Amino acid sequence: MRYNPYSMGAFLGPREWGRLLTAMLTPFDTDGKVNFTETARLAAYLVDVQKNDGLVVNGTTGESPTLSDSEKLKLLEVVLETVGDRAAVLFGAGTYNTAESIHLTHEAETRGAHGIMLVNPYYNRPGQQGLYAHFSTVAKETSLPVMLYNIMPRSAINLETPTLLRLAEIPNIVAVKEASGSMPQITDVCAQAPAGFRVYSGDDGLTLPILSVGGHGIVSVAGHVVGDRIKAMLDAYMGDPAEACRIHLGLIPVYKALFSAPSPTPVKYATSLRGFDCESVRLPLVPLTDAEKQVVDSALAAL
Repeated sequence: MRYNPYSMGAFLGPREWGRLLTAMLTPFDTDGKVNFTETARLAAYLVDVQKNDGLVVNGTTGESPTLSDSEKLKLLEVVLETVGDRAAVLFGAGTYNTAESIHLTHEAETRGAHGIMLVNPYYNRPGQQGLYAHFSTVAKETSLPVMLYNIMPRSAINLETPTLLRLAEIPNIVAVKEASGSMPQITDVCAQAPAGFRVYSGDDGLTLPILSVGGHGIVSVAGHVVGDRIKAMLDAYMGDPAEACRIHLGLIPVYKALFSAPSPTPVKYATSLRGFDCESVRLPLVPLTDAEKQVVDSALAAL
């Protein structure tokens, strides 16, 4: 029997992750410090208003390369305390240092995270054998379910399908966030992955195409501001594909605007328009220019 991606599938630990996850941005004060009060307020909004099933803390959208370990773990604690009883909270523990990734994974598990996300080791580009060794070593150090994160444009290395399929044999590696941008590759993963293994889109604009080949959901950026519409699209897909397509096409201008400048700068600005003090970014990112803000303004106004 062909795997139904909307069934419960693999064991995901104490909380079901769901189909709409947002990679949560990190609010900073104007002096560059993490604003944990605003973090809690934003987490509640993303779950209660934008209808996210879960949140990923300390992902790239959260500007993880600029955060200290103590900031990363405090963010996890705050988000768990705020929404952990009603949404999945995953922690981005991946770095280009395997030992550091294991350390962060241990710390996140101790604090009660519902899962771990591990990105391709960026910059040092370890090759396929190195990718397998890195991900499998970290996974074996935790009882938490693990989502791999394949994003060649940022990591400069691709998690190739044969390597991913080997990793999927490890019991607690249960999902992949696919942001390779290659639909043929993503299709192969969906076709060949073991029953219960979940393929999440890592690109808002490819969510519907990935659903059509067996994907499970999305780890979103746009979920900060149009999560409720993305959720409606996901819900419509199984019963009314034409309606899902209508919603998806209507959101394309927003998706484009949110990546019209280095991410997460546009989505931080867009979310600030919803009343959150979260526009500030840490260097080497810089704020949007007025012209760049107009691109975001126009896309949101068109909704």
